[in-house]
Amino acid sequence: MTQLHTLALALMAACATASGHAADTTAAEQLAHWSAQAGRPGNAELGKAFFTARHGGEWSCASCHGTPPTGQGKHASTGKAIAPLAPGFNPKAFTDTAKVDKWFRRNCKDVLERECTAVEKADVLAYLNALKP
Repeated sequence: MTQLHTLALALMAACATASGHAADTTAAEQLAHWSAQAGRPGNAELGKAFFTARHGGEWSCASCHGTPPTGQGKHASTGKAIAPLAPGFNPKAFTDTAKVDKWFRRNCKDVLERECTAVEKADVLAYLNALKP
């Protein structure tokens, strides 16, 4: 019975871990990654300008995430709540590489009608990482 109990606990722990947040990276590691891809450090001032600009379209990043993106945002068309984007206000922000890639791809296409460049990602991450409580 003890072995069965231990096995059951181990399975429950594995299921809880599998369904939880991946947390395979940090916002700082994401910034370092995109800065390396860009060939230069991210620039927070350029990131702020990029984040708030409409880029010729209807939306900016700030349209859904707010200015500054330190509180709960709201999707511009669906109204769905969005957790704070700045890592200083949301410890889960930018901690799952697959989600970071997915949301950069989707959101950049919504705002720019194309994927963001490594420079743009590095600059936005530098801006977001600079926001502190």
